[in-house]
Amino acid sequence: MTFDVVADLGGTSLRIARMERGAAAVTDARRMPTDGLGRHPHADAGELQRRVVAQLIGELGAYLGSPAGAGADAVGLSFAGPMSADGLALAAPTVWGAGGAPLAVGPVLEAALGLPVLVANDITAAAWRYADAEPEPFCLFTISSGIGCKVLRHGEVLVDAGGYGGELGHWRVDPAATAPRCDCGGRGHLGGIASGRGVLAAARRAAAERPGDFAGSALWAGAGGRPEQIANEDLAAAIRAGDPFATGVLEAALRPLAAAVGAVFAAIGVRRYLFIGGFAVAVGPRFIEVLGDQLVRAGCFGLTAAQIRAMLALGAADDDHSLIGMGRLLAHRLPARTAGVAG
Repeated sequence: MTFDVVADLGGTSLRIARMERGAAAVTDARRMPTDGLGRHPHADAGELQRRVVAQLIGELGAYLGSPAGAGADAVGLSFAGPMSADGLALAAPTVWGAGGAPLAVGPVLEAALGLPVLVANDITAAAWRYADAEPEPFCLFTISSGIGCKVLRHGEVLVDAGGYGGELGHWRVDPAATAPRCDCGGRGHLGGIASGRGVLAAARRAAAERPGDFAGSALWAGAGGRPEQIANEDLAAAIRAGDPFATGVLEAALRPLAAAVGAVFAAIGVRRYLFIGGFAVAVGPRFIEVLGDQLVRAGCFGLTAAQIRAMLALGAADDDHSLIGMGRLLAHRLPARTAGVAG
């Protein structure tokens, strides 16, 4: 049976798995913390790049030498950052922070692993999971440690040769000098406000600024009354349960995300939006309900409230999107086992 090894590199975790050609799921998945910004917050970008590359080579090499990976035809890596058509990782704010020179991840891995390697932006890869099931065009958002999005139309993800496109997470939605800081170093970016990290930071700020409201929230007990101890898992659970304090934080955070959806709709007429990523999945259907409320309030020209809400949906309730999509992209792009890069 022909199979590939697929990996997903994010700001929090590196996952590696096996995917047989034509399969609908991955098997033999392994997870480990990414040896990047999250573990070494004070290291510079150059050091973090070296750490992450060494980790990729070591972990992928070990997997390829294991019973699960031995005999793989190719390796696919979904990467949390924009990729150019010639294979350069242009940036990776959640992995190695601001700065860092463009990095030729694919060629480096090919030389080390001795197999064809295809590297794609993680949201590009995830979009391929849904390419056969969703009507085109559709827009896929990931709401996790950061925010990314891609539009898939006519079987291709809309990015230019330089890898630009689908980076609404770095759209500046708050021009204030004191706006929340994004992992890329900028302030007021959508990803610094409406991502899982952004919503958590907003909840902690709100708890410190409004101690009376915090004391009446379900978050109080889990945090021991200390705003800085609020955890993402508790925040998601409180939102699912309808806690007014937690829901209010989410509503404020999702207003600029609703504006982003409205802008994509107004600009190119996309009427299908899927949301994946750890935070969106953790909050569940309530995430779509609250986002729908904000989008209805903002309006989409020519659409009724029911039509607006019908545009929004959660993706599958797992974190295999980029792994499965990477496997499908490999099968599509490397039928002759020729290495390459996808935006």
